[in-house]
Amino acid sequence: MFKELSEAIAFCKENEVKMVDFKMIDLHGRWRHLTIPTERFTEEIFTSGIGFDGSNYGFAPVEKSDMIFIPDITTANIDPFMNIKTLSMIGDVYSIGAKENKRFEQDPRNVAKHAEEYLIKTGVADKMIIGPEFEFYVFDHVSYSVGPQGSHYKIDAEQAEWNTGDDTYNLGYKIPHKGGYHMTAPMDVLCDLRSRISLLMEERGIQVKYHHHEVGGPGQVEIEVERGSLCEMADKTMMTKYLIKNCAVEEGKTATFLPKPIYGEAGSGLHVHMHLFKEGKPVFYDENGYSGLSQEAHYFMGGLLRHVASLCAFTNPSTNSYRRLIPGYEAPVTIGYATSNRSAVIRIPAYAKTPDEKRFELRSPDGTCNPYYAYAAILMAGLDGIKNKIDPHKEGYGPYDMNLYDLPAEEKAKIKMLPKKLGEALDALERDHQYLLEGGVFSEKLIQIWIEHKRKEIEAYNLRPHPLEFAMYYDL
Repeated sequence: MFKELSEAIAFCKENEVKMVDFKMIDLHGRWRHLTIPTERFTEEIFTSGIGFDGSNYGFAPVEKSDMIFIPDITTANIDPFMNIKTLSMIGDVYSIGAKENKRFEQDPRNVAKHAEEYLIKTGVADKMIIGPEFEFYVFDHVSYSVGPQGSHYKIDAEQAEWNTGDDTYNLGYKIPHKGGYHMTAPMDVLCDLRSRISLLMEERGIQVKYHHHEVGGPGQVEIEVERGSLCEMADKTMMTKYLIKNCAVEEGKTATFLPKPIYGEAGSGLHVHMHLFKEGKPVFYDENGYSGLSQEAHYFMGGLLRHVASLCAFTNPSTNSYRRLIPGYEAPVTIGYATSNRSAVIRIPAYAKTPDEKRFELRSPDGTCNPYYAYAAILMAGLDGIKNKIDPHKEGYGPYDMNLYDLPAEEKAKIKMLPKKLGEALDALERDHQYLLEGGVFSEKLIQIWIEHKRKEIEAYNLRPHPLEFAMYYDL
């Protein structure tokens, strides 16, 4: 929206903006924010920054937790959800040095920017273009509690099949189990909400390709966006999630990117389309290659497939992530690649035929990831494949041009599988993370902190009784 601070200050005066809001991303992928009156919005903030306690963001240990953030004026936009007119922008985290402040190595935006810089240094390409697909559920009610005396969760959606028998008020138009794909009104009650979200996205420079109802009957939807550069799309991922959640709340609904909120229904992923460009020319295209992909593209896929288990620690970082990565729901479970095959972790869209469109998608990620870490890790794995010439076909990763769910058991046994639990992905990351350290993109400290946090989440999950255990074992 702006290139210079003077433009932002002039805008605030002309449009009677009263507050300026700064959003920073924490370790896990949540936005935090701090707000100041426009009178305090001065040049000093862009030179000296604003101090905060980084330990509460999950970053540094307490004894070294004093940090500052400096706003990125180019990300500024009016926040549509504030009653007091507020200009909002993203901030970058810096560690405080004796002589000068330095970009904090654990700051997610810093990691994403370093990944882009490393790409240029390799000479392979000068830009990675990615395009995420945002799948999520919209519910009319959610409640949950976790206590020593009991735990529960309960969700509801107006259009869910389980409401066909509601005799309090019912018009009968409900979406069948796993029957929501491209469903229209009156069963699709969320179309206007998706359109309103899409218009807000467009106003903020996030170009919407299309939106539609997804497979999950109780309110699963998708918004797909046009592609952009790595850090840009990480910023836009955070903005998209912010707009979706707040727009839903304004309409008395609740949106979640939880990968598997409903047993037996389709899970929600964050499929990531990708391709590389060098001096404006596509690196991944070769009309004579398999599915129109170049050798560099195959090596890139080879890197992703070799490292995908450790990648899952960043692209699928929740215990719930692995409830989605199971057979039968168009979610990948096998480590392989193919054209037009949604059962493989890497899918090459058959409809993308032109040089600039030729690409592939990684289907394993989900919306609980920190997009800066996830997108950067994807790039680093792919570049390692190019560096070491990892041929996915020679490595036995395919192409699998068949339904991998329907293979006989003896054939399935020959194919490597994605991690089945978060702990397996963390084990893989402990063994396999050198590719992330190249060029100083990720640090050993960051990976250590990430693993420690995630191990604690697993422990908290494992220590608590589950309602199903009561159903299965209470009477024994």
